Amino acid sequence: MRKALAAALALVALATLPLWVANTYYINIASQIVIYAIFALGLNVLVGYAGLVSLGHAGLFGVAAYAAAWFAASGASDAAAAAGAVATTLAISAVFAVLALRATGIGFLMITLALGQIVWGIAYRWISLTNGDNGINLPARPTLAGLSLEGANAFYLFVLAAFLLAIATMSVFVRSPLGASLRGTRDQPRRMNALGYNVWLIRFLAFLFSGFWTGSAGLLYCYYHKFVSPQLLQLNASAEVLLMVISGGSGTLLGPIFGAALVTAMKTVASAYIERWNLVLGAIFVAIIVFMPEGLVPGSVRLWRMARGTPAALASRAAGRNP
Repeated sequence: MRKALAAALALVALATLPLWVANTYYINIASQIVIYAIFALGLNVLVGYAGLVSLGHAGLFGVAAYAAAWFAASGASDAAAAAGAVATTLAISAVFAVLALRATGIGFLMITLALGQIVWGIAYRWISLTNGDNGINLPARPTLAGLSLEGANAFYLFVLAAFLLAIATMSVFVRSPLGASLRGTRDQPRRMNALGYNVWLIRFLAFLFSGFWTGSAGLLYCYYHKFVSPQLLQLNASAEVLLMVISGGSGTLLGPIFGAALVTAMKTVASAYIERWNLVLGAIFVAIIVFMPEGLVPGSVRLWRMARGTPAALASRAAGRNP
């Protein structure tokens, strides 16, 4: 009951944000946070539920943004450009998955890193297609049912709707038999194979699901900035979103969201007031790792229960003293 009430209050607060925040600057910041939250949720499918750490998801994020800008610049309709961008991202995700799922652990990480760098190199060097460093400009944000998304408030509500859809589908996925099977491949892949499950196929489908929402975030990013350049696909972009997932709490729905809010707020808001904001962000990450190694959201819940002395917390502490 408390969780449902908290979720309802959070939804009302987010939906009414343009009403009680008059400054469009902060509305735009909120749009960025929501876009990166979708990106982090997409990566979390692999990191948190499949146990596969990727450093190449910025490549998928950038492919969707480039595809949307390229289709729009070629004269395609808004719907066709969006569909083309998502389809292109799914196709590239399938290629990434086929190549990367040949390994797990550090091997998977290195393959995804290499694939992401290849995509970045293509964006940087294939000037006839991507316009190189000059990037591609999007003529305008799309219209939805005849309503323009050019305004900050309208675009924020559009992004929020996509975010809520992402949360809903993620929740269904996690609770589905496929989600349970994916967690099984993370914890006991050999046992899953022995039980007759196709571990590779389960991971492949999870990669496509992750790629779909990563691409959706890239599409929204393109609409937000109306500009795409190779910087979007750099390694630090993949590392940044991975930090969002890990710092917030991988394998949870709320963790990547709070991680995205933390990193984006530090980059966009705190950087205007703190010259060495990178140092502050690094100190925050170190504090999270030391005091909340499971992540910000699960760690906060654990500390709250310990402070309240709930039976669950007392039992866990007793179990720790008497293994």
